[in-house]
Amino acid sequence: MQLPFDWNRIFFTALSRGVITLISLVSLAGCKFAGVDYEPPQVDLPDAWNARIVSSQAGLLAVDKWWERFEDETLDALIDTAIDENRSLAIAYERVVQARLARTISNSGLFPKIGGTGGFSRERTSENVGLSASAGGGATNSFYSVGTVLTWELDLLGGVRRSIESADASLQATEENYRDFMVLLISEVARSYLDICTLEERIKLARQNTENQKGSLKLANDRFDAGLVPRQDITQAQTNLADTQAFLPQLRQQRIATLNRLSILLGGYAAETEQLIGQHKVIPMPPEGSEIETPADVLRARPDVRAAERQLAAQTARIGVAEADLYPRFALNGNLTLLANESGDVFETGSRAYGFGPAFRWNLFNMGRVRSLIDIEESRTREAYLAYENTVLEAVQEVETSMSAIANERDRLVSVKLGAESAKETVFLVKENYSKGLVDFQNVLDAERTATRVEDNYAVSQGLIAKAYVSLYSALGGGFSEESIQSALKK
Repeated sequence: MQLPFDWNRIFFTALSRGVITLISLVSLAGCKFAGVDYEPPQVDLPDAWNARIVSSQAGLLAVDKWWERFEDETLDALIDTAIDENRSLAIAYERVVQARLARTISNSGLFPKIGGTGGFSRERTSENVGLSASAGGGATNSFYSVGTVLTWELDLLGGVRRSIESADASLQATEENYRDFMVLLISEVARSYLDICTLEERIKLARQNTENQKGSLKLANDRFDAGLVPRQDITQAQTNLADTQAFLPQLRQQRIATLNRLSILLGGYAAETEQLIGQHKVIPMPPEGSEIETPADVLRARPDVRAAERQLAAQTARIGVAEADLYPRFALNGNLTLLANESGDVFETGSRAYGFGPAFRWNLFNMGRVRSLIDIEESRTREAYLAYENTVLEAVQEVETSMSAIANERDRLVSVKLGAESAKETVFLVKENYSKGLVDFQNVLDAERTATRVEDNYAVSQGLIAKAYVSLYSALGGGFSEESIQSALKK
């Protein structure tokens, strides 16, 4: 039976061999895409935490907006400022934007590419070459053209779809990296603020001890003037006072350095941060934590673990992208051009020129290049899997370490607090006995030095417990809720 259009016969004749080859390849591949289908990794985890935090409170520890548990308005304001102004967080967001655009680029491979063409040329034939010479030659012609070109590569073996799969997973990994950076940023802001509060408390205690030691110096002077003690008591009191006074500049310098570090996190300068912090406050402390969820729950919450899993998925899909180069690529090509010697004739019916037909290309010999590229992607996939496992181990270790730090520092704080109270009372009793001549001045010096050291340790211990809670919240992936993060990513 005669086909109604001649171009149909031409089309099927040109395509027949390619179709037969394609059918054979697809049949051998079992109608599956190139590469391997991704399956989420399974890792062995302990059923419970090795370290525990003893708490009288019932329920699970809430980690969304955990900083509000400190009940410190200054801390809340600092974190809000950091989220809005931190430059590195803004950079992380731009990477999310780039990943979205990369996904769009990968997705465009599924669709035809249509381009426009157009041009003008004026040509003259030689009078001394070939037929032009015998015909007189020297003819001059103008050519006007406008048209479109279509190219559509058929993704029959799924190479393009594997690249889209990889781009999707990479985008999700980038979003998780953004969230992970936000978790780290919030925890660093909180740690820096707690360091400043701790240093201010230590400065306050050092000043109080300085005033007490000035009182001891005056007492030694009075007793020396009365002829009751040697001048040695005065020099020892002056040495003790000077040693405590020399400690204050060190603490102030540490505070300035911490303030500058916090200012960078807030995207501003030290003077602005100083205004946000305001007057000295006590070291904020959250209420004692409740029960911590199981290690498996941490994997679902921590953004770095989820990012590592998405990176593994993206890398697995790249195996299929590389493997697709083992097989022929089929495409449909076409063009439509309007060509004329006169500009007024370009859009006439007779100016039409077109072409259409299938094509394929197949890299038959490349000295093992494609196979080597596939092997590289498989090796990178194994590397990504090992990185994922390592991230899981580090996540569990960070939670365990943080819980252990809280529990042990609490026990230490109880002893340090008792020691600070006893040392304060000892200073009072020894100075009273010294004023009565019952003990020598060395007892006063020892008592004051011990009180200064123990009281400073008490402030340090309070700060360590507060920062250990920050580390725990961060290790658990705490921060904003999933809805808040997704809302931020859609801005």
